[in-house]
Amino acid sequence: MDFRKIISASLTLGLLVGSLTDAHGERASTPAAPAAAKAAPLPAPSSTTLTIHALAGDPLPVLTINGAESRQQLAVTAHSNNASISERDVTDEVRYVAQPAGVVEVDAHGFVTPLANGKATVSTQLEGAASVSIEVAVTNFDKDLPVSFPNDIVPIFTRSGCNAGACHANASGQNGFSLSLFGYDPDIDFETLVHQSGGRRISPAAPENSLLLLKASGELPHGGGARLEADSYEYRQLLRWLKAGTPYAPENDPTVERIEIFPKQRVVEPGGEQQLTVTAFMSDATRRDVTRAVEFESNDEEMTEVDHHGVVHFAKKTGTAAVLARFQEHVDVFSATLPLGGEAPALPAPNNFVDKEIFSQLGLLGLPASKLSRDSDFLRRVTLDIAGRLPTLEESQAFLKSTDPDKRTKQIDSLLGTTDYADFFAGKWSGLLRNKSQGGLDWVARSTHAFHGWIRSSISSNRPFNEFAAELVVASGTVSENPAVGWYRAVTDPKEQMQDIAQVFLGIRMQCAQCHHHPYERWTQDDYYHFAAFFTTIGRKEVYKMPEEDIIFHNRKPAQMQNPNSGEMLKPALLGTAEPLDIPAERDPRHELADWLRSADNPYLARVTVNRYWKHFFGRGLVEAEDDIRDTNPASHPALLKALAQDFAESGFDLKHLVRTICSSRTYQLSSETNDTNADDEQNFARFYPRRLPAEVLLDSINDIAGTDNSFNRQPVGVRAIALPDDSSNKESEFLTMFGRPQMDSACECERTGEANLGQSLHLINSETIQTKLASSQGLANQFTNAGDRSDDERVEEIYLRALSRPPHQEELAIAIAHMKKKRDLAEKEKPGDASVLFQANKQAFEDIIWVVLNTKEFLFNH
Repeated sequence: MDFRKIISASLTLGLLVGSLTDAHGERASTPAAPAAAKAAPLPAPSSTTLTIHALAGDPLPVLTINGAESRQQLAVTAHSNNASISERDVTDEVRYVAQPAGVVEVDAHGFVTPLANGKATVSTQLEGAASVSIEVAVTNFDKDLPVSFPNDIVPIFTRSGCNAGACHANASGQNGFSLSLFGYDPDIDFETLVHQSGGRRISPAAPENSLLLLKASGELPHGGGARLEADSYEYRQLLRWLKAGTPYAPENDPTVERIEIFPKQRVVEPGGEQQLTVTAFMSDATRRDVTRAVEFESNDEEMTEVDHHGVVHFAKKTGTAAVLARFQEHVDVFSATLPLGGEAPALPAPNNFVDKEIFSQLGLLGLPASKLSRDSDFLRRVTLDIAGRLPTLEESQAFLKSTDPDKRTKQIDSLLGTTDYADFFAGKWSGLLRNKSQGGLDWVARSTHAFHGWIRSSISSNRPFNEFAAELVVASGTVSENPAVGWYRAVTDPKEQMQDIAQVFLGIRMQCAQCHHHPYERWTQDDYYHFAAFFTTIGRKEVYKMPEEDIIFHNRKPAQMQNPNSGEMLKPALLGTAEPLDIPAERDPRHELADWLRSADNPYLARVTVNRYWKHFFGRGLVEAEDDIRDTNPASHPALLKALAQDFAESGFDLKHLVRTICSSRTYQLSSETNDTNADDEQNFARFYPRRLPAEVLLDSINDIAGTDNSFNRQPVGVRAIALPDDSSNKESEFLTMFGRPQMDSACECERTGEANLGQSLHLINSETIQTKLASSQGLANQFTNAGDRSDDERVEEIYLRALSRPPHQEELAIAIAHMKKKRDLAEKEKPGDASVLFQANKQAFEDIIWVVLNTKEFLFNH
């Protein structure tokens, strides 16, 4: 098949990550890629005004710095109504003057350190702007104030990476020294550091020679390398604590109640910078600057990088990004919008509220949207996304000929009424709910088929999704009488049951909180075991020789689960509520959970469901990953996420309504073809993002264009891959495994892989599976060869309509016709007048054309 050499199928993915800090966390002189070098200061317009931000909350008449080791980060903002960006960080651009001299020192980055007791005025100077000032009072400079282990020492370990999961906070610690993850248990950390191993890490007689300091500073060999400079503030704090006799905390030591980052949001010029400040609100009503004690983390290092001083460096890209600040167990988030600049683009008229939110963001970014997709692209896209298949020949012909202005909306409704829609989404939810075959045992197959059938029936009848979730949670009995209990066959441990419910129906990943406070969330260990307690009264009665008929029931025991760290027995409690529930032993606690799940007041179910479906249709969630929704992982379009969730709840949790809302939007119907400015957009939905077809859909689509059927064990002949009930067919289908069909081992969409690789390309080019389908005596190539009453043009056009929902371009048609002629001429030359040779030549020509089409990106991708 020489013609097949036209195709070159290879896709690669590259990722470049840079760093903005040196080995010791100091501000680098030149930011590394991808962030651009610091932009030159812009001349300030005459209307510019400045503000100085010190501590969050209400403005203070006097900024107090208490003690010689206290510090304060300033942030200076320039405001201008004449500029395209009305607020701009100028912390590094202004000149600071402190009067009288000798009380405080302010460096070029707005960092204030005390020099002596007294009061001073810190003023700013910037060309074109009136000076502003802040009063600063230094107290207790001459006193050695006590050091707090939780508030002063533990943050040093966090900032230096000592209590990260890859270092001393992993399960077994490092070299016999363990710390709690991110310092969430300072009591244990104190005991370990000061008393474990005879206190060998501390030298009371010679604090400077303590192993803690010598290893951290690199004076003695340390697997983690040098973490502190010997003249750094952190080193001095550790030494001060050691010299004080390693106290835990002074009397009445306040605790941190929350932290607050400034600014919370900002529109920033690409390539610019933003100084952040972080304030800790203490239990004694005081506030402390902790900017240089927190750990910062960017959610997108290709767009933003942040150094340990709280300076965010922005790449020259358009979009949104966020920076997380962590201090002890508290977190807060800064969000930035990076506009393209220039004149505001002309945006299309919205179809619904989805478009209003998306186009509003595009307008703010100055990012023009792509044009509306062609009818052929839309039909193929929406059919693949809703029904999990290619449009039929008849559907393509009718849709392309139709002049009905509402034909797109009608096509969406038509697809939602098909059995293919139910098959496709039943497969999606079967994977998430772990409908696993467990080796293909007969009794397991009966259970997985019943469970899949229940899911499919719920989707087909458009059962309210909150009722679907509630019924799954409270399922009792046997599979034959209540197929929803099939989930309890696959997920048997109460903790795993809780984790799956939280991830699938709430968008909360609780796994981390099993051992420690969640590093990115507010959930504690107690929250974990309170929530898991809902599943502790599930009993299982085995039925002899009929395991599929095992009975799931409530065993009438008190619902409670022990926190292994504290030893406390914890009653069930809903996430986000203060008090545990007092549930009588005779009542199944799962009913309380189900009532909360189905309630429209539940803040989680609608939100994660619309985000999950948004990702299904766009390839990227409004929150990414789609089932990890938290304050520290902000949505790209928070107002849209809220509006979609509210609309979904108000519709009665109607999944078809949700699909209709998304697919009817102009945003979904935008072309995947880029314009001059949106080619790099990956998060704002200025265009449709092409994505490879899922494994099952791709296999069915190849069958559709080749004219063949699937054949799986224990399945009807011709069953479509999207209708497979469990994972059992993965083992017999190299294709499904190669192209990433999930094994259904977890409740995470991440099990399904969508990346392309060389093995997939080789499989499509020359595997026995593909060759057999193309050469099948029942296949389309053979049918076309026998259809002598049709012209070559008509048959080639049908191939394109079946595969791509469009007729071939003139160049494509000419190449195909020329190839067919070449095959026939060679056959006639080899054996003139031999009908069988000519038949085989024609058949091979059609096989070649089909092969070429199915190896194009246009076929392999939904675009």
